[in-house]
Amino acid sequence: MTRILLYTGKGGVGKTSVAAATAVLSAQRGVRTLVVSTDIAHSLADALDTPVGPTPREITPNLWAHEPDVFFNISRYWRTIQSYFASLFSWGGLDEVMAEEMTVLPGMDELGNLLWIGEHVDRAEYDLIVVDAAPTGETLRLLSLPEASRWWIEKIAPIGRRVQKLGGPLLRRMVGVPLPSADVYDSAEQLLGRLKYVHDLLSNPESSSVRLVLNLERVSIQEAQRSFTYFHLYGYPTDLIIANRVLPAASGAYFDAWREAQARYLPMVQEQFAPVPVRTIPYFDHEMVGLERLAELGRALFADSDPASFLYRGRPYSVQRENGGYTLSVELPFTSRDEISLSRSGDELILQVGAWRRNLVLPRLLLDAPTLGARMEDRVLKVRFAEPVRSTAGGSRNG
Repeated sequence: MTRILLYTGKGGVGKTSVAAATAVLSAQRGVRTLVVSTDIAHSLADALDTPVGPTPREITPNLWAHEPDVFFNISRYWRTIQSYFASLFSWGGLDEVMAEEMTVLPGMDELGNLLWIGEHVDRAEYDLIVVDAAPTGETLRLLSLPEASRWWIEKIAPIGRRVQKLGGPLLRRMVGVPLPSADVYDSAEQLLGRLKYVHDLLSNPESSSVRLVLNLERVSIQEAQRSFTYFHLYGYPTDLIIANRVLPAASGAYFDAWREAQARYLPMVQEQFAPVPVRTIPYFDHEMVGLERLAELGRALFADSDPASFLYRGRPYSVQRENGGYTLSVELPFTSRDEISLSRSGDELILQVGAWRRNLVLPRLLLDAPTLGARMEDRVLKVRFAEPVRSTAGGSRNG
């Protein structure tokens, strides 16, 4: 099974250097490693100090690097859908060139970059894939897409297909608007299916881990806390927090205030993110660019340990039988009960934290169990369910 490490963090904290360092060190230790950037503002080539292209390029023995290109991604994943939107924009009065440009929709490049992870896993050419992801906000938006796309696939696509099949030609003659063909629906479902596949890969605790990079500064720590919560919310396992650019004791009087602030923040970070481990990387007095420097950074982070080892394993949510009913527990660190909104729709528990929403598909045993309430207990949201209600006819009904 291919091991996947996804590095993310607030912009400017050094996540690209840390991701590249992990890949370089693993390759030097004999692991066939690919480092791929899913950030549209690629800086992987800058960190490696060597050209990197839209397809994987071997940099050194056991190390390949990849910076996907938006137009390559569109031709691979989006061409049929893009052609439909181009015809729609042309119908609206745009010339062909402008219509083609308008079909490069916001987020398509990040989405295509993310889908490459699935391609690389399918090819089975690498033992380790290190992902230099976009800053946390963009990464979380992409990783939450499978939740939204499931609704489209289950609800909208079947209706659209029936309309297209039964009345498409008639509607086209009546309103003159180009309607999506069956190929467009096929392409959309295939695209969303691949996105779900990547989601399943990245949320699999047996193969994947998210690693958050931060600096020991208030804004960076707060961003990491929010991201940590949201990754748990969507089921992505986090196994390491990395505090980058930590000043050494002998950094000089000029840095005293900064060093003292970092010394206050570090134990706070270690306590707040526990039991996920926190490791530090020192602030180097030279640029960490190129293979030799990146290997130095990697050794500072991992020493003699395996960079790809699982450093923490935990379940984002679980169900236990308690007091004649059931309790569903969801780890939501850095969150209070007042920030959480809960509702239920059929077989789904809809959990909203701030602007982020997660639809948890309930286990079969809870489908007919009435919801009793919820509470926060030691950073864990616990939702209580009564004993499932069974009908006398042997069927079941919702509580």
